[in-house]
Amino acid sequence: MPESAISFVQEPVTPTITIEAGRGWAGLDLRDLWLHRDLFSLLIWRDVKVRYKQTVLGAAWAILQPFLTMVVFTLFFGKLAKVPSDGIPYPIFAYAGLLPWMFFSNAITASSNSLVGNASLITKVYFPRMVIPGAAVGAGLVDLAIAALILVAMMAYYGFGLGWSALMLIPLVPLTALLALGVGMWMSGLNVKYRDVRYALPFCVQLWMYATPIIYPISFIPERWRWILVLNPLTGIIDGYRSALFSRPFHWWELIVSAILTLLFLVYAAYSFKQMERDFADII
Repeated sequence: MPESAISFVQEPVTPTITIEAGRGWAGLDLRDLWLHRDLFSLLIWRDVKVRYKQTVLGAAWAILQPFLTMVVFTLFFGKLAKVPSDGIPYPIFAYAGLLPWMFFSNAITASSNSLVGNASLITKVYFPRMVIPGAAVGAGLVDLAIAALILVAMMAYYGFGLGWSALMLIPLVPLTALLALGVGMWMSGLNVKYRDVRYALPFCVQLWMYATPIIYPISFIPERWRWILVLNPLTGIIDGYRSALFSRPFHWWELIVSAILTLLFLVYAAYSFKQMERDFADII
C-alpha cells in the first residue's frame, strides 16, 4: 500500500470540566446563587408538596403543632407552675413565642438533613449546594404564614389589636430565617461528614428551647444572669416578636445583639459550608 494512502484519524478529545469550590472568600459566589434562583423556588415548592403528600390533614399540621404545644404549655406552666407572662394572657404569650420557635426548629432540622436527602441530585448535577438547605428554610416560611392565622384569631379573641409596632415583624421574620439558614446550612455540611448530627441535633434543639424565653419572659430571669440569656440570638428575636405584636417597648440592645450574632454566624456558616462542599459528592 502506498505510503500516501495511509491516513490517521484522530478522535475528538472530550474536555474534562472539574468544578471546585473557590479558595477563601472567593468561594462565596453570590452571583451564582442568583443565577439559580429558579431552582431555589422549585425546591421550596417541592419540599412543601412532599411534606404534606398523602397526609389526611395536610397543611393543618402547620397549625396543630404549635397550637397543641401551646395548650400543653398553658396547662403545665401557666396554670400549674404559675409562670408569669408580663401581664399578657399565657396562651397567647406562649403562642407568640412558639410561632417563631417552631419555624426555627423545624427549619434547621429539615435543612440539616437536606443534603443527605438529595444525595442523588448532588452527585449528578452541578448547582450551588447552598440552594438545598436554603430551600428547606424557605419551605418553613410557608408553615409560618399558615400558623400565623391562629395567632391573628387569638389576638382578636383576647382583645389585642395590631399597632404600628407590628411593622417590626417585617425585619424580624427575615432575621429569624437568616439565623435558621446559618445553623441549618452549617449542620447540613457537618451531617454529610458525620451522620451523628441527625441524632444529636434534636437533643440540642430541645435544650435550646429551654434556654430561650418561650415559656417564660426575660424578666423571669434574675437581672445579674440576664446577659447570659441575651447571648442566645433567639432571645432578642422572640422578645421582639412579642413587643411587635402586643405594642410593648422594644429592648433594642437585645435586638442589636441578636442581629449582630446572626449575621456573624451566617457568614461563618457560609464560609465553612463552602470549604466542606468540595467533598460532598465523594462522601455523601
